[in-house]
Amino acid sequence: MTTTVKTPVPAVAAWQIDPAHSNVEFAVRHLMISTVKGRFGEVQGMVTMDEADPTRAAVDVTIGTASIDTRVEQRDQHLRSPDFFDVEHFPAITYRSRRVEVGADGGLRVIGDLTIRGTTREVALAASPEGRGRDPWGGERAGFSATAKINRRDFGLTWNQVLEAGGVAVGDEVKISLDVELVRQAAQAA
Repeated sequence: MTTTVKTPVPAVAAWQIDPAHSNVEFAVRHLMISTVKGRFGEVQGMVTMDEADPTRAAVDVTIGTASIDTRVEQRDQHLRSPDFFDVEHFPAITYRSRRVEVGADGGLRVIGDLTIRGTTREVALAASPEGRGRDPWGGERAGFSATAKINRRDFGLTWNQVLEAGGVAVGDEVKISLDVELVRQAAQAA
């Protein structure tokens, strides 16, 4: 009688973003003296992870531009206008990873294509795992945080106003901060 021993195959799992427990936030200088922060309330997407090789992960995220919220409705309306996001013609921001690198410290660097207003640029996210575990309903969840900096002008967000005292109304550098909770959907053989 022969016994067959199966070699374990690394599991690739699909994880869906839980929009109710995820935040996509940004910060930009205002009048050269303070920072305005805002968020997008509509985020969805999938992350595919290989348990044995984090560099094989894939990220695909869509953010609804109309869901922008800076806590000032007049400013939000201006940001939705053709001066900024032009939500009528560009209803979504997308991010699709190209590759993932693992740093010496164990941190992740996700390099991918960020598309805003129909313009796509490569953007690297510094990402780190925040934890993983079972939820009360028997599902598995994982948390990740990520940050990046972009120049808004690279994406056609060029509106500005020169100030009488010098400087501009809106800074060019935008700091992006993400806190994402993922729900495991399925596992399959690699």
